[in-house]
Amino acid sequence: MKSIRVGQLIYWRNEAAIVLELKGFTEVIIRTLEEKRTEIASVHDITLGPTSSESKQAPHLATNDKEWDKAVERFEIIKPLLEMPLRQEEDVKKVADEIGKSATTLYRWMKRFEETGLVSSLLRTPRSDKGEVKLSKEVEEIIQVQINNYFLKQERPSVIKLYQMIKLECLDEDLIPPHKNTVHARAREIDEQIYLRRRYSPRIAKQKYQPLRGGFPGGNFPNAVVQIDHTPVDIILVDEKHRLPIGRPYLTIAIDVATKMLTGFYLTLDPPSALSAGLCIAHSVMRKEHWLAKRDIHAEWPIYGKMEMIHLDNAKEFRGTMLQRACEQYGIILEHRPKGQPNYGPHVERAFRTFMGESHSLPGTTFSSIKDKLDYDSEGKACLTLSELELWFTTFIVYCYHHRAHKGINDVAPIKLYHQMVHGTDEQPGIGLPASIEDEVTFKLNFTPYVERTVQRHGVVIDNIQYYSPALRRWVEKTEPNNKKKKMKFIFARDPRDISVVHFLEPESNTYVQIPYFNASRPAISLWELKAAQKYIKDKAQDGINEDMIFKGIKKMREIEAEAIEKTRLSKQSRASEKRKRRTAERRNTWSGTNVKTAIDMPLSKEPVQDDDMDKIKPFDDIQIG
Repeated sequence: MKSIRVGQLIYWRNEAAIVLELKGFTEVIIRTLEEKRTEIASVHDITLGPTSSESKQAPHLATNDKEWDKAVERFEIIKPLLEMPLRQEEDVKKVADEIGKSATTLYRWMKRFEETGLVSSLLRTPRSDKGEVKLSKEVEEIIQVQINNYFLKQERPSVIKLYQMIKLECLDEDLIPPHKNTVHARAREIDEQIYLRRRYSPRIAKQKYQPLRGGFPGGNFPNAVVQIDHTPVDIILVDEKHRLPIGRPYLTIAIDVATKMLTGFYLTLDPPSALSAGLCIAHSVMRKEHWLAKRDIHAEWPIYGKMEMIHLDNAKEFRGTMLQRACEQYGIILEHRPKGQPNYGPHVERAFRTFMGESHSLPGTTFSSIKDKLDYDSEGKACLTLSELELWFTTFIVYCYHHRAHKGINDVAPIKLYHQMVHGTDEQPGIGLPASIEDEVTFKLNFTPYVERTVQRHGVVIDNIQYYSPALRRWVEKTEPNNKKKKMKFIFARDPRDISVVHFLEPESNTYVQIPYFNASRPAISLWELKAAQKYIKDKAQDGINEDMIFKGIKKMREIEAEAIEKTRLSKQSRASEKRKRRTAERRNTWSGTNVKTAIDMPLSKEPVQDDDMDKIKPFDDIQIG
């Protein structure tokens, strides 16, 4: 894990410096190398390498699976070398000999990765002649047929014999045979799992590639292992405008296994999805000073930075390509809990039990079961909005949870243990402060769901909504390089909470560009509103769905909602008035048979008695005992 330690070379405002001392969780004392100045620097301004003014890229989305897997394989090879604090030339040569590469190649890979910290830096550099066909289609077909039908058999013929079969077939068809080096290259490209399964046995392939069962290695330092999971919260929320009940929210949390610190969370009214997981990871990695300041919370939440491993269950939202690619891009390992073994996620489950127990004291709680709820009116008592619950939860985390003694770590508070691991103790040196992610915006977009669309003269259409920007102009009607009849598709990322803007991944620079609505007068809406409007139009049997109909539907739905709320308010007001009348009439009936003074005989009060005040009158208040 990358971290900031005493004596380390870092870059402060793109100037080389040495770390002299760590001050708390947010500042370090440094000595600049060029001007020999001693400065107190914010960790937020420190990087582990010189930064570039160029836009951050996202090539991990535009790369085909084969090339990406190769880059990940290269990263796995050099990862042990990168983690060696005292790496020697002999260590590099040993690894190079094991994989059949030169030490120079490994040094080149390590240099490229250390400059960016991204696995995509290990992608193969495109050749100048990329795209040119070296062999005819007929020869390529013969090679593939012979590999499948002759080479991948349990008799395990050699590559030389494979080459002889291909050469004989080509001569029979009056084709120029490929060079034997080409055949060797094709044989090396065969997926190893397929190679073992077909040339040896499925059992051998399974033994090598099936993950071993057992407990995952517990993290022994911050951000080594982070567990993520979802749960519905035991509370009914109300909307921001009318304060009426809208149902239970969902909570996604990420917890650091070593310290039990909560690294990040995400609250939403939508069911758990890849978006929930992605935004929770993004919140975990980001520095939280500004996030806390916006909510007027004056407390530390010092854990941040890229984790080494994320431990997940087997829910479908954790199995998507977007999440897998994004984690691979940043060198984050995804490990899934074995099916049917919930005990593999104990840390996050304990945290959920703690948080739900705290939520049961809030008005509008649903408790954990009907038995506990009894006749409690959850909807009638509900008063918190989503943003207010988020503020309450954040306050609980940074003021209470992080500072309470935790049984899982020998009754030590999580923030105290984090401080010990970062700064060290008398018995053990600290690991240093975690390194910040340089571009948090790009990181967040990389963990956001995306769609693929072609670009037309009028821009791009996503879910019947039209978007346009001059940045799309050069990609209009673009076709695939190797197939002029097929339109080229491009990647557009979007935040479902606000789809008024999509983020276009520019293919050449691999950078994100914002693309707004074509019609700027349209209001910002969520993806949930869009789908609801489309369903509304469909249910009304409207002819066709277009952008005008969608926004008319959204406007109409909001009017229906406002009208329903107003009717409910008036109905409640009317019921309250009728209730007061019935209550007064009932009191008069009761008084008619009682020996009480008449209104004429009673002294006048300076203030009129309101109907509601009658509830405060206790029976026999005027009787004195004794």
